[in-house]
Amino acid sequence: MFGKPFVRTLITRSAENRTDRRRFLKAAGAAGLGVVGATYLGVQATSSASATGEAAAAPSDAAVLNFALNLEYLEAEFYSFAVYGHGLPDDLTGGVGTQGGVAGGKKVMFHDKALHQFAKEIAGDEVAHVKFLRGALGEAAVSRPQIDLKDSFTAAAKAAGLISGYQQFDPFANEKNFLLAAFLFEDVGVTAYKGAAPLITNKTFLDAAAGILAAEAYHAATIRTSLFDRDLGDAAAKISNARDALDGPGDDDQGILLGNQANIVPTDNNGVCFGRGADRVLNVVYLNPGPVKEGGFFPKGVNGDIVASGGA
Repeated sequence: MFGKPFVRTLITRSAENRTDRRRFLKAAGAAGLGVVGATYLGVQATSSASATGEAAAAPSDAAVLNFALNLEYLEAEFYSFAVYGHGLPDDLTGGVGTQGGVAGGKKVMFHDKALHQFAKEIAGDEVAHVKFLRGALGEAAVSRPQIDLKDSFTAAAKAAGLISGYQQFDPFANEKNFLLAAFLFEDVGVTAYKGAAPLITNKTFLDAAAGILAAEAYHAATIRTSLFDRDLGDAAAKISNARDALDGPGDDDQGILLGNQANIVPTDNNGVCFGRGADRVLNVVYLNPGPVKEGGFFPKGVNGDIVASGGA
């Protein structure tokens, strides 16, 4: 898939331990291979003051909300396909910027009635988030960018060590795969909105963002609990480690276990969840630890003013 023997070796080694996974992601990003190709609004000021004392302006509320809309498109498409077998209707996908299609996606054959209901409820919420943000932005709303729900998951699963070699990872194949794929997105969404709150100046938008944060936190806890009930702690830890390797030098991301105990709410010693900046969110969804503008779940990038991921 990646076209070079040394990358295949790195993918194989990525399953061995956390250090090797980090090295794989760093090396693949440095080689410009578009490695791995879920929603934070935390947008930081673009630069420090210049020599003349002029500081760069922070992004507008519209830029922040449009960044969020790109990521809500991703989640809404994922859950809509999983529950209903189809994506968003055409009237919820147009707008400013290049509109793209969705690769992959199909209905999951749910056997667990409770999980099916959970997935249906989350799908409804994510579509509602798209509608709300599009309504708030009006004619300034960006269109849905190109989204990959197929090859990106396979590359992500290889990088995390969930699969190896030439195996494929289909997030819609069964309930286990669906939960692991959902876990990849949901925790990112919570850290995203947490970091966005101080940057939104309009109180109405801030109130709405806080409400969406609460919804995303409920979603994440539901997915984390479902993974815990199915003894998928080891697989969840691999995904958490991969996110950590992608989004910078910190080690804030947490799996669903601490020792042998449940870790449904991933907080610090003060009981507070951490936040990600927009650039670090893009590192995760582009599946590349380097400074790029496309890749992973967004093969041609996102629409709007905030499009670049961070660097090491």
